Formats: sequence, C-alpha cells, structure tokens
Amino acid sequence: MVGLTITKEDRGGAGEYQAHLADSDAMGRLTWVERDGVHIIDHTLVPPEIGGRGVAARLVEALIADARENDFKIHPLCSYVVAAFKRHPEWEDVRA
Repeated sequence: MVGLTITKEDRGGAGEYQAHLADSDAMGRLTWVERDGVHIIDHTLVPPEIGGRGVAARLVEALIADARENDFKIHPLCSYVVAAFKRHPEWEDVRA
C-alpha cells in the first residue's frame, strides 16, 4: 500500500504497532502485552476514516515478520488476529 508506514512502539512488556497513512491523520494500532516471551495480541484498531484499505492486515503482517526476525511467539486474543491466523496456516510457526 502506497503511503503506509508501520512503526513499532515497545514499552518493555507491552507495546503496539502503529500504521500511518500519508493522506490521513488517523492511525491504526495493533496492541500487545508480553508474558514469558509470548506476545499476547489484545486489540487491532483501525478508525473508520482509514478502514477498508488493508491497514489491519498490514499491521498483522508486520507483527508476523517481527516475530520471525526476533524469535518470539504470538498468542492472538483479538478476534481480527485470530481470524487472520485461520486464513494463513503458514503463520503457525510463530503461534504460541
């Protein structure tokens, strides 16, 4: 997606991935807390003004790439991320 930037904010034990679109002040977020090296994904939030553009999917893809690169597992609690894992069986390697 052109004009989309995803950043990660790690607060030590919790954090979020943030999606910024060049043409909007709205921000999508995927939040997590860490327990014993597992990232528990509790919320994916995309404001209506940037919805329908694949922002949530890109947030989850950034999470998956980060888990593989930094060797951590993911426990999805958020319904969107649970559904994304069902659609992508190739992500099972990072599922807790």
